[in-house]
Amino acid sequence: MSEAPAPPRTSREERVLEIIETARAKRARFRDARITLAHGAGGKATQTLIEGLLVPAFATTGDGVLAQLADAGAIRAGGEGGINLAMTSDSVVKPLLFPGGSIGELAVNGTVNDLAMSGARPQALTVSMILEEGLESGVLKREVEAIARAAIAAGVEIVGGDTKVVERGAADQMYLCTTGIGVVDPRARLSTDGIRPGDRVLVSGPIGEHGTAIMLARNQFDLDAEIDSDTQSLWPAVDALLDATGESLHCLRDATRGGVASVLNELARASGVSIVVDEANVPVSPIVAAAAELLGIDPMYVANEGRLVAFVAPEHAPAALRALQRTPGSEQAAEIGAVRADPPGMVMVATAFGGRRVMDQLVGDPLPRIC
Repeated sequence: MSEAPAPPRTSREERVLEIIETARAKRARFRDARITLAHGAGGKATQTLIEGLLVPAFATTGDGVLAQLADAGAIRAGGEGGINLAMTSDSVVKPLLFPGGSIGELAVNGTVNDLAMSGARPQALTVSMILEEGLESGVLKREVEAIARAAIAAGVEIVGGDTKVVERGAADQMYLCTTGIGVVDPRARLSTDGIRPGDRVLVSGPIGEHGTAIMLARNQFDLDAEIDSDTQSLWPAVDALLDATGESLHCLRDATRGGVASVLNELARASGVSIVVDEANVPVSPIVAAAAELLGIDPMYVANEGRLVAFVAPEHAPAALRALQRTPGSEQAAEIGAVRADPPGMVMVATAFGGRRVMDQLVGDPLPRIC
């Protein structure tokens, strides 16, 4: 996709963008009296919780590993000349079953994908289970088997864990918490603030399928259609990208909570760049498009569990796209946008009608979530 020149902005557009940019530049402060579901939804409330409370409390330095807000934290084992590792944790909640997968499979894939987004080949996982009194043993066995199958498929070993049982009514049958560790690939030079003007934005397949599958499973609207979650391990796609582009692959992120829109906003802020999305190039299945139309939401905000967003230097973007499209599960990968310098920290959408609009972060999540 060639990068079209930006149309000139009117004085009113300039003023609106200036107001938004000023608001975003302010340091996040956590002032909420109580936690709500919005704090776990991946939007502005989540950002405030993380950047306004958690990072200031836990980060030892202002520019340390935690402050980078990556999917996984990088550590070095063995001192100088040692091995570069990545480590991450994840949790999944209800529902236990959904079209195309279950909570056990999702627990594994969510963790290995966070490692992969840091350029690390997943190696091992620990699994902690919070079980509610009264949970049927058959359900537990089914999810244990799902975890085992997903781990084998992702090439990781379960090396430990923990189990707790809570009183009846204190949990929704089962919660899973996983911690993963991986070895950073020597080809990877990825960073949440490494995106540069001129980079091309790729997505590894049709978006919004996981969130839509959850809605259909819960019968939240009358739509006679079937769709499966996209949950899968993304390391094969990352491996192919690194092989095709090496250091020209600047940043990766899996588009889970808040969808592709939230990912783009987070990374535009982190790198101080502007991202322009070509709406016509975003791959969306007819079922997802229909569901989004019924709900009055943008598919860009719908959750995924097996889709990544990649930022690649422009000269290597065609090779990166071909590599993705040759990878099972990413055959419908597409180039959906480009990075510009101005306005910094903003995501703009070039619409099919020739106009432009701001794609902001949501305050909460428009859809039910499970992770």
